[in-house]
Amino acid sequence: MLNTGVAAGVLSQTAFGGVFRGVSRASRMQDELAYHTIQSVTFDDVRMQYPRFVGKNARLDVHGYGPRIGICTITTDKGAKGWASLRGGRDGAQRLVPELVGKKISDVFHVDVGITDDRYLPFDIALHDLAGVALNKPVYALLGREKPFTTKYYSGMIYFDDLEPSHAPGGIDKVLANCRYDYEYGYRQFKLKIGRGHRWMAQKEGLARDIAVTKQVAAAFPDCEILVDGNNGFTVNEFTAYLEGIGDTPLFWIEEPFHETIADYRKLRDWMAKANVQSLLAEGEADPDPVLLDELMQQKLMDVHISDIEGLGFTNWRKLMPKLVQYGVQASPHAWGSLLKTYYTAHMAGGLGNTVTIEGVTSTSDDIDLSGYTIKDGHLIPPTAPGFGLELLR
Repeated sequence: MLNTGVAAGVLSQTAFGGVFRGVSRASRMQDELAYHTIQSVTFDDVRMQYPRFVGKNARLDVHGYGPRIGICTITTDKGAKGWASLRGGRDGAQRLVPELVGKKISDVFHVDVGITDDRYLPFDIALHDLAGVALNKPVYALLGREKPFTTKYYSGMIYFDDLEPSHAPGGIDKVLANCRYDYEYGYRQFKLKIGRGHRWMAQKEGLARDIAVTKQVAAAFPDCEILVDGNNGFTVNEFTAYLEGIGDTPLFWIEEPFHETIADYRKLRDWMAKANVQSLLAEGEADPDPVLLDELMQQKLMDVHISDIEGLGFTNWRKLMPKLVQYGVQASPHAWGSLLKTYYTAHMAGGLGNTVTIEGVTSTSDDIDLSGYTIKDGHLIPPTAPGFGLELLR
């Protein structure tokens, strides 16, 4: 079972921008940003490739070999250049370009806060990168840490690999082979998609396969931790049947087993307490309702907040983190789809702490130098290079 004392210990490793940094130092950095005037904003896209075909989850069909991601690059009159994923569509962002060009970085970004206006959310992460480049500091240092916190790193790409290809399914051996690849890559946590009976198999057979996959992966990799993600594919009773089925197999966390309600999460939490099932409950990815999530946290029905790093926004995550610490809730922003989101999260975790693990989306790219990030002892280590430490190769 998960040692919740370890999880609680992570909560104490927290720093927030401005808390451990003298006002004069923050002011000096802000003054440096005022030397830079935004000269141009351009748009492009980059290709990310997964090392294998990624299949179905409880709700969605196959995910393929990797996305093409829209990006924006912001350049200043002093030659500083920052880039990142573009939040939202390009059309809306392009309409905002006239508001950025001609402004000082300090007008639209503050070291201790992030972006100064929600209108700039499409450029939120790029402006963090730009500020880091202009100040010659990694983003985690902007957030308050000269040496970053590091945390666990899980493979988030173990889907219903046993069901693919549809004409000749690979079975559980295919799942185990993919876990072996991820183990050799450096992961020591695996997140298993479950909920096969929601859409792709009969409920009884799907539940049996979910149980068998969980138990076999845990047995094959005894030095690794197992996370499970139901993608809202269960009812409460179906999910407690799954927990009964896996018996004493420990779970590091349980993610979105069903659509969140106060009543259902209380029922699950009560069942887990009686059955002595100790696992973190992670919520907030799918169509997050901030009011409901806040209520879940206040009532101690949720342990990890997992709203998307881009969807919520890097600046908004910075604002949210103190509240999570107040509630005794940890962070692990959703990053699926893009390794870039994983790397942005590494800097947020590195600067703010209070992040229990980071979602890994193993990828390569001919468009980006990804080599600055390393895995050590199952932890993701961000580079010391300025900004996010990611260089475009074209």
